[in-house]
Amino acid sequence: MNKIPSVNLLDFLSENPKDKQKFVDLIGQAYETIGFVALKGHFLDDSLVDSLYCEVKKFFDLTTKQKQNYEVPGIGGQRGYVSFGKESAKGKKEGDLKEYWHFGQFVQNNPELEKEYHKNIEVLELPEFNKVGKETYRMLEKTAKYVLRALAIYLQLDEYYFDNYIHNGNSILRPIHYPPIKEAPKNAERAAAHGDINLITLLMGAQGKGLQVQNHEGKWVDAIAEPDELMINVGDMLSRHTNNKLKSTIHRVVNPPPEKWGTSRYSIPFFMHPISDMNLNVLENCMDAENPKQFEDITAGDYLNQRIKELGLNKK
Repeated sequence: MNKIPSVNLLDFLSENPKDKQKFVDLIGQAYETIGFVALKGHFLDDSLVDSLYCEVKKFFDLTTKQKQNYEVPGIGGQRGYVSFGKESAKGKKEGDLKEYWHFGQFVQNNPELEKEYHKNIEVLELPEFNKVGKETYRMLEKTAKYVLRALAIYLQLDEYYFDNYIHNGNSILRPIHYPPIKEAPKNAERAAAHGDINLITLLMGAQGKGLQVQNHEGKWVDAIAEPDELMINVGDMLSRHTNNKLKSTIHRVVNPPPEKWGTSRYSIPFFMHPISDMNLNVLENCMDAENPKQFEDITAGDYLNQRIKELGLNKK
């Protein structure tokens, strides 16, 4: 497959059973083959997207010293600012050519999870930054919920199977800034080849070349969304849970050609995580004689902690 399929969430939300099933089949088949889809019909409106990008650019335009005031040691980069070059892909020593911010869950009516999760960090210089970030988080979380409902149907589970696992889940909204490149990078990329940790990822800002997906033949395919589309891919947690029936695809953000080194790139992924005690044990209906169990039992929280260490963000 050399093209990312496009689907429309409005088909799933329609009252027409044929349209709903068409969406389920298309997205399920895409995730079995290439692991990515471009999604129209999501819950983000243009004004919210414009406001978020405006605030994000204002934040990354702050001085390095100002930004580093929001970098919290000892939490594996799970909230607030992570400075340039701190994160590296699994198995790679060079840091990615990026800096980013993390918004986490805004917990509702669950004091235990409020204690478990790190608190969100307020940017004092930009009063609208956190407000717009929270609203975007909510709309992407809502979109992700319906995508997972469609996948539950595709997997022959109850449609609402994932709902209780993702309510108050440990999800992350990550505005990323890839700054202008000032000299030839030595073995470093804007984001080296990697698979995502979580259940699914919803990506804003995949317009234009940069993001590439590796298909099953090992070929890199450009993943370019239309302005009204989100790029959505399967993460390793969902791949484990489905015994690799739904594919977590390796992807990367390549450096631009030298004539475009002077430009910034912004992208904003939403990493949909479940609550930490969700078991990622392989689903019974994803195993048979031809497809034996491929993964050990583990909880989402333990798996996340493993991966944060591999990214170099937590040395403990």
